[in-house]
Amino acid sequence: MTGESEKMTTEQKNLYSRFLFIWFGQFISVIGTGLTIFSLGVYVYQQTNTTSSYVFILMCVFLPPFMLKPYGGILADRHDRRLMMILGDLGATFGLLFIFFMMLKGNIQLWQIYLGIATSSVFSAFQEPAYKALITDLLPETQYARASGLVQLASSAQYLISPFLAGILLTIIDIEFIFLIDTVTLLISSSIVIWIKNISGRAKIDQSKQNVIEDLKEGVKEFSKNRGVVNLVIVTMIILFFVGLLQSLFIPLLLGLTTVKTVGISQSICASGILIGSLFIGVFGSKNGYVKILSISLFLSGIFFANLGLSKNVIFITLAGFMFFATLPFINTSIEVLIRKSIDNRKQGRVWSLISMITYLGSIMAFAVAGFLADKVFNPLLEVDGLLVKTAGLIVGIGENRGIALMFIISGLMISIIALLIWQNEKIKRLEYVESQDSDIILSYQPG
Repeated sequence: MTGESEKMTTEQKNLYSRFLFIWFGQFISVIGTGLTIFSLGVYVYQQTNTTSSYVFILMCVFLPPFMLKPYGGILADRHDRRLMMILGDLGATFGLLFIFFMMLKGNIQLWQIYLGIATSSVFSAFQEPAYKALITDLLPETQYARASGLVQLASSAQYLISPFLAGILLTIIDIEFIFLIDTVTLLISSSIVIWIKNISGRAKIDQSKQNVIEDLKEGVKEFSKNRGVVNLVIVTMIILFFVGLLQSLFIPLLLGLTTVKTVGISQSICASGILIGSLFIGVFGSKNGYVKILSISLFLSGIFFANLGLSKNVIFITLAGFMFFATLPFINTSIEVLIRKSIDNRKQGRVWSLISMITYLGSIMAFAVAGFLADKVFNPLLEVDGLLVKTAGLIVGIGENRGIALMFIISGLMISIIALLIWQNEKIKRLEYVESQDSDIILSYQPG
């Protein structure tokens, strides 16, 4: 009995090592993606001087995955998830190379930038569900939280490392070569997945011939059968609407206060909060109390979010941003573990893609309205002759982009209120005690 236990421990360590190699590849590619998004965002904003043009870059990044993820999830359940990741990374290089060659020709148009970014984003719709489901293939439930922390750490590189690195690179090389760097990182990521073999063993790949509509219906059925999961996903969608406003408007807010270089440094420092939180979870993990952690972390994040709009001092804004980002890994891990343990592993690809689509809807709605709200509604209210100068203006100040500051205060307070509602939601609380849907598969799995 002891020998078998030791054998399982060794096998689990081997699986975790494979996960770490794949995770490292994703970490590298995320840095490249962050270089592209930051560089293009600043480039477009400086060319047009409108928030709407900047936000449309984000729309091109997020809208294609939002629309295609259900199909990506179905493919992840039907085919080798490793192969899906490889095709996703390699396919994303096409859009980057398109922008590169258009810039080399000179006089690149905005629509060409948007098209290239959208093309790359299409392939992420097929890569991300496979990556999420592959984690469940490789790891037992006891390592879900640790893996989630590391995944968030990799995701944070887009905000932690990329802005600072992009600021340095743009002083040395022309912007078009940023896209070549991003392409190389994607090739590194796909090469690692090609090198790591025999990683799709725990869950049976669904090779059934049922049509896409039936697959979608089955994913919806699996998702909707647990009301706690449904409630949590809807709440997450609402939260992501407010976070989407921050994601859309944070750089324009800072560009109205300081230089591009300082903006990159500030964003990197803010994102280091995610690094601290993710490392804490990655090293120590968490075994229970996810609903409590979620509620407390979410409440604090709302307070820090609101503080982003209270000052024009870049140091104060950066500190508030750091504290806000530090709470995100605890929020994300709690949500992911509560959902992951409630879903049948064999259907995780399609269910995760459906969940991503629903939650992304919050971000998409934010991107769709952020530019209009900032340029046409809130900023005019806090200009010199604005209607709110003698009321809200006494709190956030008046002048360029102070309407964005007011939007941040309102958004932060709304998030804190949502945290209190989660604490009172009995259906979400019950997710704490759900047995893992693939526990039998974990116990009986023997790696090949």
